[in-house]
Amino acid sequence: MFEGVFPALVTPFNADNRIDVTSFRNIVEHVEKGGVAGMVACGTTGESATMSTQEHMDLIDLTVDCAKTIVIAGTGSNNTTEAVELTRHAYDAGANAVMVISPYYNKPNNAGLIAHFSSIARSADIPVILYNVPSRTGQDMPLDVITELSKIENIVGIKEASGNPVKVSRIIENTLDEDFMVLSGEDALTLPLMCMGAVGVISVAANIVPEKVVDLVNAVKNNDLKTAQMLHYELAPLIRSLFLETNPIPVKRALDMLGLTNGRLRLPLAPLSREHEIVLEEVLRDMGCLS
Repeated sequence: MFEGVFPALVTPFNADNRIDVTSFRNIVEHVEKGGVAGMVACGTTGESATMSTQEHMDLIDLTVDCAKTIVIAGTGSNNTTEAVELTRHAYDAGANAVMVISPYYNKPNNAGLIAHFSSIARSADIPVILYNVPSRTGQDMPLDVITELSKIENIVGIKEASGNPVKVSRIIENTLDEDFMVLSGEDALTLPLMCMGAVGVISVAANIVPEKVVDLVNAVKNNDLKTAQMLHYELAPLIRSLFLETNPIPVKRALDMLGLTNGRLRLPLAPLSREHEIVLEEVLRDMGCLS
């Protein structure tokens, strides 16, 4: 069910710093026209760390309301009680799955990590996708913890953004006997990770060019590696430009250039530097996204 391309959606904001519902609907329509399998709301790219619990819930409701494809709701927190509350809300709202980041700042031990994710998984009858992104959390989820959590029935997979293909290989190897999948959490590694057995990507680039990311994933699934390699290198300049500064600063500016949202960020994030904006605009023109 959770195979293919899932854009990690940005959260557009109005001038009064509220969620821009119209722009969000436009972005959802844009990525769905590109053929994505579904989408992720309230993740890192969606600036979830700056949203109140109520805003978080409201955005999950909005996504379920306007999406025609699979909705994965980010419900993670470094507070287990809050993560449970958000997960239950996502289930009640009709989301198809939740994505739960490992607790940031706390740096729990292995027993704490297992108890945290187990509590969330028990809180609602909804598929749970783990999210490992040590560059954000300050802690790389240990292989043993992932292997143990994969045995829990409704923990169905992991978004892997450790940047370590060897570790991803071990995760897949250790969970071959489980109904457990790996999704790439980094656009630049989608091709190699899928060649090892990952089933898709939760993608930043798919906010901009969903159809090209879908074509890449489909080419791998169809064993057309020549086409997959071509698309990998075609997308490479865009992917690099989307991470010139902290995500989602560049991708929001790119969506602004495409006329899909205004590009506003919430503090502590600040607008893209002019130097990097020039690079991003040139890449978008080279890809035919801008006239």
